Amino acid sequence: MNPINTYLEHTQLSPVLTDQQVNQLIEDALQYRFMGVCIPPFWVKKVKRELEGSSVQVVTVVGFPLGYQMTETKVYETTKAIGNGADEIDVVWSLSAFKAGMNWPKIELAKLSSVCHEAGKLLKVILETAYLDRDELVAACKICADAGADFVKTSTGFASSGAQLEDVMLMRAILPAQVGIKASGGIKTLGQAEDFVKAGADRIGTSMAVQIMEEWLSQEE
Repeated sequence: MNPINTYLEHTQLSPVLTDQQVNQLIEDALQYRFMGVCIPPFWVKKVKRELEGSSVQVVTVVGFPLGYQMTETKVYETTKAIGNGADEIDVVWSLSAFKAGMNWPKIELAKLSSVCHEAGKLLKVILETAYLDRDELVAACKICADAGADFVKTSTGFASSGAQLEDVMLMRAILPAQVGIKASGGIKTLGQAEDFVKAGADRIGTSMAVQIMEEWLSQEE
């Protein structure tokens, strides 16, 4: 397995996120060379500016946290975030439309995928796996792959539960090799992070990235 920092997205999506916390996130990202930082759209421009020249990817959310927004709104949010410097977009898909049996989620994701790819950016789709049974998760993964998503992500962190190993293993079995998996929600320790990577996750979204990295470094000494 690669060094754990190459999987970690240091996530700060607290509703009371302060500028001091954002500054600390930037400092931590540079120190530990995380794969990315996931922050609210409001902070994208500042974070991108401060991380300029580093390999750390700036990730932000669209349609967060419920995915209820109209497609046109999500397209605008995505375009604005990319314009402000976002490298990757984590969009909450329209779970409501999916549960209603509509084809709209695939149409919406295809539009967002086009916006991202035309700008050379990545699209990650948050499914909120806590609300999906096995058959629904299989169907959702196929929709994301067909719509051109680069990653499928388990959770927002706001649902009743976060990432589950069995869900990630199923997702890896269903998704094409070129579509990555981001496990997010409730991952707090190095052991958990490593288990999710072994299960098939390519990214780990966590607010405990610093602690996980410190634990990994202590083992390397």
